Amino acid sequence: MLSETTLEKPAAKRTLADAYQKVRARTEGLCVPLQPEDYVVQVEAFTSPAKWHLAHTTWFFETFVLLPHFAGYREYHPEFGFLFNSYYNNAGDRVLRANRGNLSRPTVEEVYAYRKHVDEGMQHLLEQEPSDVVRELVTLGLNHEQQHQELLVTDLKYMFGHNPLFPAYAADASIVDRKQGSEDGFLAIVEGMHDIGFRGQGFCYDNELGVHQVFLNRFELSRALVTNGEYLEFMEAGGYSDFNLWLDEGWSWVQEYGIKAPLYWHSIDGTWHHYTLQGLRKVEPNGILKHISFYEAMAFAEWKGMRLPTEFEWEAAADKLDWGQRWEWTASAYLPYPNFKKAEGAIGEYNGKFMVNQQVLRGASVATAEGHSRPSYRNFFHADERWQFTGIRLAR
Repeated sequence: MLSETTLEKPAAKRTLADAYQKVRARTEGLCVPLQPEDYVVQVEAFTSPAKWHLAHTTWFFETFVLLPHFAGYREYHPEFGFLFNSYYNNAGDRVLRANRGNLSRPTVEEVYAYRKHVDEGMQHLLEQEPSDVVRELVTLGLNHEQQHQELLVTDLKYMFGHNPLFPAYAADASIVDRKQGSEDGFLAIVEGMHDIGFRGQGFCYDNELGVHQVFLNRFELSRALVTNGEYLEFMEAGGYSDFNLWLDEGWSWVQEYGIKAPLYWHSIDGTWHHYTLQGLRKVEPNGILKHISFYEAMAFAEWKGMRLPTEFEWEAAADKLDWGQRWEWTASAYLPYPNFKKAEGAIGEYNGKFMVNQQVLRGASVATAEGHSRPSYRNFFHADERWQFTGIRLAR
């Protein structure tokens, strides 16, 4: 039976509490197909175990919301800050990223107990009248957890995709590609001034702020993303052996690691297969290409006699494009917008300190959480990274 207090709860407060429960539940839902052994494996330093994602997103709410803003909260464990901090120097020491897979303890069961403890504290806090500061921190925490939901999916795929048996994450995995849209050809954008940056109401990250204008010459963007079949043509034409197509750093990467195909591709009895969340499958020529590095995207564009769009071109054309299947590499370095300002303390470490040696990606992917994408969103990764659902849109 509903109490009068529940019935009188303001809609805005209820919405934030509901959003919190929904986001937290989805993270745990992504782990339902896992066995206990799956929670701990860390194949490479750039990936993180599922158990760590569950705990880190919980640590975020405990550290930045509950401990400083809820007087009645009891810290779950004094060592968890050291174990589950990621890169926040202002929040204290932490386990090296490459060592996250060594954390056989605390157990999976205790990590779930940790989540339950923090969720109960958050429920009590949100039942009160949270301040604007608390509301902003909770909103940031929810978006932060949605980012980790996508990382969780891609980290799990990397783990299963490097298992010699290529086991399925789930035979009926719902995180699968939809078909390429029917649109083809190129979209032309006339030259002129364009507004860049987040506009309107709602949440955005600090790296999207600072609306400014840029002048763009006339350009054209492909309406469709590059397909597996198109990329196969590049491979069969000797794309991975022609140094003329590659950036010098990219060619060194190809040579050092013996790169001959996109991530997860395997030639079996003369036929290309690729690992998917549903297991090993034949590469479908009409499927949208994925798991491509910036180096590979640049080489393919060079082979086609075209280029990658800048992030400003992409944003100027976004409302006329069908996007959301892949994070799309751009030719833009990840740099601050005019008047970019970092927040004080640990929260200020969220984006600003990574603005070096990374490329901007725009759009979203099939692994991106619902409601966690917008035309001004600026994702960023190093040029050699391809374990995310990355793809190619050509420009000319």
